[in-house]
Amino acid sequence: ELVLKVRIQTPNLRENDFIEIELNRQELTYKELLRVSCRELGVNPEHVQKIRKLPNTMLRKDKDVARLQDFQELELVLTVSDKNLLFRVPTLSEQSGYNKKASELTY
Repeated sequence: ELVLKVRIQTPNLRENDFIEIELNRQELTYKELLRVSCRELGVNPEHVQKIRKLPNTMLRKDKDVARLQDFQELELVLTVSDKNLLFRVPTLSEQSGYNKKASELTY
């Protein structure tokens, strides 16, 4: 197995930890990397704009994936609208400390 470190690119968060994923060395393809990364991070593959090998290299094809080494760091770059869905501000009723009974008071 090839072990890679993957995260979602989120420049506005202070903490953005990597997770480790394992890929079968017999199936080192771009499609398999995308599938496993998205499954582990809970992202729809259709929302991924590109995969970046840090610090600054875009992965484009199977040969790029075949050259990866253990513990290399990758980022999934999502489309802008999808970042908003993943990291949206919770609604008032989702926030801790929200009192549903107090919101239903009538005057």
